Amino acid sequence: MSTYTVQAKRWARGWELHIVDADGAEVGATQSRTIAGADRMVRDYLALLYDADPGSFEFDIRPDLGAGVAAEVEQARSATREAEQAQKDAARRWSALAHHLKERVGLTGGDVAAVLGVSPQRVSQLTKSAG
Repeated sequence: MSTYTVQAKRWARGWELHIVDADGAEVGATQSRTIAGADRMVRDYLALLYDADPGSFEFDIRPDLGAGVAAEVEQARSATREAEQAQKDAARRWSALAHHLKERVGLTGGDVAAVLGVSPQRVSQLTKSAG
């Protein structure tokens, strides 16, 4: 499966979508009234160009929003990715702690729930995911 980059440039009636392959060669361009509709337009364009299923393409749409705004968007995306990773790490630690309290310390499920401030059902979920 080929991966493409789509440079989206604003114009009076919407967005020009310049499709570039992994080697940096432009394979074509299409248009969309909105950036929200760009995904569908690019898929349809590539499907017609290569006589393939529209769902078989991977691409990254990069709207030209100006240097300052683009940097803000990337910072926000990066912060979101970091927060998602921190959430996953915390969930693993929480599960390990519940399992430790129950199996090694010898607390009952109800006692683990009281110590952690969660329901007994949540303790059951946590200890299942830790095992």
